[in-house]
Amino acid sequence: MTLNQVETVPPWKPRRKILGMSAILLPFESPGNIDWNGFRSHVLRTLDAGLVPAVNMDTGYANLIDEATRERVLQETQRLCGGRQYVAGAFVGDDPGAEFGLSAYLAQLESIQTHGGTPVIFQSFGLTEQEDDELVAAYGQLAAATDRFIGFELGQMFAPFGKIYSLDVYRELVQLPQCMGAKHSSLDRGLEWQRLAIRDQLRPEFHVFTGNDLAIDMVLYGSDYLLGLSTMAPDLFALRDRMWAEGDAEFFHLNDWLQYLGFFAFRSPVPAYKHTAAQFLHLRGWIASNLTHSDSPTRPETDLAILETLLQQCGRFPG
Repeated sequence: MTLNQVETVPPWKPRRKILGMSAILLPFESPGNIDWNGFRSHVLRTLDAGLVPAVNMDTGYANLIDEATRERVLQETQRLCGGRQYVAGAFVGDDPGAEFGLSAYLAQLESIQTHGGTPVIFQSFGLTEQEDDELVAAYGQLAAATDRFIGFELGQMFAPFGKIYSLDVYRELVQLPQCMGAKHSSLDRGLEWQRLAIRDQLRPEFHVFTGNDLAIDMVLYGSDYLLGLSTMAPDLFALRDRMWAEGDAEFFHLNDWLQYLGFFAFRSPVPAYKHTAAQFLHLRGWIASNLTHSDSPTRPETDLAILETLLQQCGRFPG
């Protein structure tokens, strides 16, 4: 999809209240040892900023952690939220050619809902390798087991099992009453604009959650967000969102700096953004170290000087 294939660029939606969901980085205090104090503080920091925490997402190494860790993350988050909203990734690991793992997904949905969270249905090979009609039927089966869930389209630059659905599939997803919204991570404005048009036509209350960390201004056009980038600065994302709702032109100044941070963090290889996030949060004094998961790609130490400069620039805005 390219911009010249879009019939019209949608108008801005000024003074709109943005629903922001922020993926929580799972930090490490030493190789292989999770910084649980840092995790807890970051969930609370995100809640206090007014954003919805999203745990066990890609930013929380959803495809790399074991079930015991996933369960503890849910337990800790439920306790910290105290009834406030949070969402959590429902991840099912499989291999190419696998059948759709309905029972495994249902177990994930049950676990998340038991802990008071709203499931975000991660893709898997068994889910995305199905034909369109089978895909729609699979989501129908998952919807029947939930009161509310969030769908997820993931580009393959993030994960090999990812798939951006056809518009026919997306229309069906929008019309599932239990589906409150869907995260769209194609990094393509045109594809997201198409989804906004479908939303506006079929179900205006449906949330298109942008996952485009390279175009965080998609909120101007009516997207909400579920981003990994915002884990680096939930305070500043919340401030930016308030600026938009209040018609404050400083929105654009702050958005520019946050987008610059996004361009730097989400350069190739894209999954290494999690190490950039750890570096930035450590520079802010919010986590014990800048370590990442041992199976996740890393960034060079020379990045720290650039991140320090970006931190100084962002520090000009009162969070």
